[in-house]
Amino acid sequence: MTNLHPTTFDIAGEFTVNRIGFGAMRLADGDIWGGPADRPAAVAVLRRAVELGVNLIDTADAYSLGANEELIAEALHPYRDDLVIITKAGVSRPSPSLEEWIPLGRPEYLRQQAELSLRRLRLERIDVFMLHRVDPAVPLADQIGALKQLQDEGKIAAIGLSEVDVAQIEEASAIAPITAVQNLYNLGARHHEAVVDHCESNGIVFIPFFPIAVGEHAKKAGGPVARVAKEVGATPAQVALAWLLHRSPVITPIPGTSSVAHLEENVAAQQVRLGDAELAVLAEGI
Repeated sequence: MTNLHPTTFDIAGEFTVNRIGFGAMRLADGDIWGGPADRPAAVAVLRRAVELGVNLIDTADAYSLGANEELIAEALHPYRDDLVIITKAGVSRPSPSLEEWIPLGRPEYLRQQAELSLRRLRLERIDVFMLHRVDPAVPLADQIGALKQLQDEGKIAAIGLSEVDVAQIEEASAIAPITAVQNLYNLGARHHEAVVDHCESNGIVFIPFFPIAVGEHAKKAGGPVARVAKEVGATPAQVALAWLLHRSPVITPIPGTSSVAHLEENVAAQQVRLGDAELAVLAEGI
């Protein structure tokens, strides 16, 4: 039996997105502080994504210290009516190190970063604004309260959380509607199964980052991902994405890349159908 999956998801009852989005963080890899090393190529990737039907773009104020948001505006503004942009605030970057991401959830900081994101993205309202990380030094109620105030003022439409557990989602949801969660989750990292199930039960979009991080060992000929890829006529990356689409109807992966060829490969994963036998093989792990 071949399993079919929904091709779209409605966020907050307002935004209908196709279930393969684009994570723009990879376009910041060339220069952590100033944006991509090859800016014209990065612009071309973003524009090609939209041409292919991608209408969910994910970024953050921490990616290239805001330059990633400016890149999206350069490439895609004026925005298509159905384009949904997610951005995030709540971490500081004191150095270029990818290891040094420090939670910073003071309400005045979150409000400041939202205003800066509005300016850089050339938006009057941010579609989905996420708390990038929960700051353990600040009451969660204060952090979500700042986002709720921005929502009440019409500066953001929907509120999301990143790298959270079920208890944190429930605590935040008591203060403001939480419509999106973005956690690390893929074939090789399934420690957020309870969060996925909670999101599905509550109609919250679950956006896995690093969705194709299956590891080189998963691509070996004898490995389950490679075996399934051969059986269904797809690449291992496409199988990893297709598994996420089949895992839950609320999952909307955001694979990122600086390559148009890889972008096209990722978007084509929406056409990959996995049967019960293939899903059983992948359930064994990688």
